Amino acid sequence: AELIERAAERGVETVVIGMAHRGRLNVLANILGKSYESIFQEFEGTLLPLSSEGSGDVKYHLGQKGSFRTRAGKTVEVWLSPNPSHLEAVDPVVCGMTRALQDERGDGERKQVLAVLIHGDAAFSGQGVVAETLNMSRLRAYANGGTLHLVVNNQIGFTAGPKDLRSTYYCTDVAKSIQAPVLHANGDYPEACLRAVRLAVDYQREFAEDAVLDMVCYRRWGHNEGDEPAYTQPVLYAKIRKHPTVVENYVALLERRGRLTHAELESIRQRFDDELAQARARNAAHVHEEPPLEKLIDLTDDDPRDYVAEPSPETGVPAPRLVEVLDALNRMPEGHVVHPNLLRQLRRREQMVRGELGVDWGCAEALAFATLAAEGVPIRLSGQDSGRGTFSHRHAVIRDQITERDHLPVRTLAAEGAGFEAWDSLLSEEAVVGFEYGYALARPRALVLWEAQFGDFVNGAQIPIDQFVFAGEAKWKEKSGVVLLLPHGYDGQGPEHSSARIERFLALCADGNATVANCSTSAQYFHLLRRQGRASPKRPLVVFTPKSLLRDAHSASAVAELATGGFHEVLEDPRRPAKVKRVVFSSGKVFHDLAAQREAAQLAEVELVRLEQLYPFPRAALEAVVARASGAELVWCQEEPKNMGPWPFLLQRFADLGWSVRYAGRPQSSSPATGSYRRHGAEQEYLVRRALE
Repeated sequence: AELIERAAERGVETVVIGMAHRGRLNVLANILGKSYESIFQEFEGTLLPLSSEGSGDVKYHLGQKGSFRTRAGKTVEVWLSPNPSHLEAVDPVVCGMTRALQDERGDGERKQVLAVLIHGDAAFSGQGVVAETLNMSRLRAYANGGTLHLVVNNQIGFTAGPKDLRSTYYCTDVAKSIQAPVLHANGDYPEACLRAVRLAVDYQREFAEDAVLDMVCYRRWGHNEGDEPAYTQPVLYAKIRKHPTVVENYVALLERRGRLTHAELESIRQRFDDELAQARARNAAHVHEEPPLEKLIDLTDDDPRDYVAEPSPETGVPAPRLVEVLDALNRMPEGHVVHPNLLRQLRRREQMVRGELGVDWGCAEALAFATLAAEGVPIRLSGQDSGRGTFSHRHAVIRDQITERDHLPVRTLAAEGAGFEAWDSLLSEEAVVGFEYGYALARPRALVLWEAQFGDFVNGAQIPIDQFVFAGEAKWKEKSGVVLLLPHGYDGQGPEHSSARIERFLALCADGNATVANCSTSAQYFHLLRRQGRASPKRPLVVFTPKSLLRDAHSASAVAELATGGFHEVLEDPRRPAKVKRVVFSSGKVFHDLAAQREAAQLAEVELVRLEQLYPFPRAALEAVVARASGAELVWCQEEPKNMGPWPFLLQRFADLGWSVRYAGRPQSSSPATGSYRRHGAEQEYLVRRALE
């Protein structure tokens, strides 16, 4: 409360809080104004998560929005972010939410919105995401004006003591990496903690940098209500049992000072006890109607949200407008010196939009971004080397070869209030994905994208993907439209560059919670981005983007394909034979290998069908294909091993439809791919031939 009071005096209008479990009910009740009665109801299980759809979550994880009225009469908006059990995973999410609120309000000085993170000592020193989040604090892409860190230092982590928790003297020593001031205060003396928090706020306000308060205290009881701490810390808890509580110490101090009499203090205590008793009585008197068991448990296995319900909207942009946009993107500021090799790439794009060449991946993406920004959609792209693009295909940031001044062409076309950002991130996955998720959460109209340097590396962000991106809506009704761009495709570069783990993402899909796509052409990618940018509300989108196809003429599209239509969840065969003996389904890059081999082998009775969107599953479109090719053999072809890729997910979908589908791909494997280029080529040739012949 004192932190918010002090921050409000210095211009803060909104505070975004992230914390783990301990002390959360206190914050909900005393800072955000959640009623005691509501808290009691949740403990007794009368507020059922499923009564308002979704799986819900335990009370210690729930978020809340409220307001705090200061002593001076100012109202401060307070957001408490939901959090999973993974301690500290919420840290970058809160920082991303804070940055998004600042950007949405045009708060360029980053003074109006403040991030506050409340940590435990064991987690602050032990969780790597803490160091990653601290490292972000001064970077251009992630700075939010400074975060205040409050460490509730209980000198224990569940059952482990400090000697087993850290190699440093203080639990806060990790903050020294950014030279943040660390204020240590004795939790037994509330006034010392108040003085420290005022100083921390003043420092953060003055220098727009992180500050840390280490409140050294103790945990009076066990890890939870039923835990016995003396099993593992007998000496410590023998001392704690004899030690007066903070309240007892402070009450005695106030009495010695003559500030309050014993009778006045007892009156305060009694008033608080009465409030709690009244809240419990109201809760007990309220009649809670328990819904029937069948209402609590939905055993239906066929959720309509798992399937494509209607065709994608029209997202085409007229060809003359695309020419106009591309010419504007290629118009450099006066005197801006462009690398000669890049200049040739940009000139080729001018030929692409005029129909002289196929539109490649980088050009299609630039056109999608520019047209969306011009329509008023804010765009934020980040990732390792994303400004140029890992494969030197994007060039969203064009650096002057003499001055190193950056020029962002898309930004010049953005409508007022939109804007375009493309940032090279720190070498992190977990913290950056958490940040972008939080940013998209707090700025829902924006198109927020994170690109993995290689798709394989996304598993470094498994915690925020599992706990926030895919489950956040079901658990907390939090809708985030974050986009994950994951370069993927088997090009013979070994196991560390071959799998973005499609199977993991599909295993997380249910209830229409996300979209998973694997496009085979640049036009499809163009329409997919525009569909996502214009969607409201947005849901997470995972795109398995290509590597070798980025400049391949086979994946380039005619400009007419960008000018009309929209995204197709299924691409039917443009050369569908009159008589079909075999239908081969595939997704992504391998289609082009199949098409080349079909041509070379002159297989006239094979139809090639592409699943461009894997989830929600395009059931109706595929049923139409199979019905038309009645009696034909059905084959699924993929590059990944049999236990990976889309096959484990699709096998059940095909079985539900009553289809017998033959598998053509690599055999099961514990590694995504071989490290031998020669063996890779042999495997690729074999799986393609097996699918077709």
